[in-house]
Amino acid sequence: MNINNLRDIGRLLFAALGSTRLRPFESEILGKGAGGDKTYPIDKKAEDLIISAFVALHEPLTILSEECGMMEILGGGAQVIIDPVDGSRNAVNGVPFYCTSIAVCDGSTFGDISLAYVINLLTGDEFWAERGKGAFFNGDQIGCQKDEPFYLVAYEAQTPARDVSGILRLLSEARRTRCLGATALDLALLAYGAVSVFIAPSPSRSFDFAAGYLLVKEAGGIMTDTTGQDFDKIAATLNTRIPLLASGNVRLHEKALKLLNA
Repeated sequence: MNINNLRDIGRLLFAALGSTRLRPFESEILGKGAGGDKTYPIDKKAEDLIISAFVALHEPLTILSEECGMMEILGGGAQVIIDPVDGSRNAVNGVPFYCTSIAVCDGSTFGDISLAYVINLLTGDEFWAERGKGAFFNGDQIGCQKDEPFYLVAYEAQTPARDVSGILRLLSEARRTRCLGATALDLALLAYGAVSVFIAPSPSRSFDFAAGYLLVKEAGGIMTDTTGQDFDKIAATLNTRIPLLASGNVRLHEKALKLLNA
């Protein structure tokens, strides 16, 4: 398994879904996925393409996917954590901000993630990282923000009435804020240097941030839970949920933690 395998899958997805731009309320609900969210046709189509591509590699793999849950290929092996469409509610509402996220784990914890891949399904832009080799955008190496201003703070609000009130001190210190609706792309943009800090106060699932975790780390950023606790040694499972704080550098992170936990 290498990054080129993931990029090949990305090309398949973009060819199949890159022209998809749904209009609001035109997509049926197929049911609920293993992650608990509603499954739409675009989720199912993306997942079927991804799993078929992994089966074609003829490698022992253990798939953890938002829709199908856990699936073993050739008896199981390296863990592959997939969100077929992160931001699927954006997709079905006609909002052009969603992606596919794939992370490959040598072991069972977030610290064991060795490969990460995120593709913007509308533009075809690719973000990837290899442990110890850096983070990349369309082939060019990228890095997080180096200085300390909160130029742009992005956030996820699963329950706005609760989540926004808890992060207002941080948002109030930002020059700009955005709630974009696709955690993996938010984290990819932080690795790219476009976002200073990303905050998700409600617990996020492994699928949402596994690839983003390695992207941020390899781009020189830092990612913990919202109290500042590292989660390198936490198991990446179907049921893992963690409130997230990611920052471009340690100084930004310290400032954000102080505002969140004052």
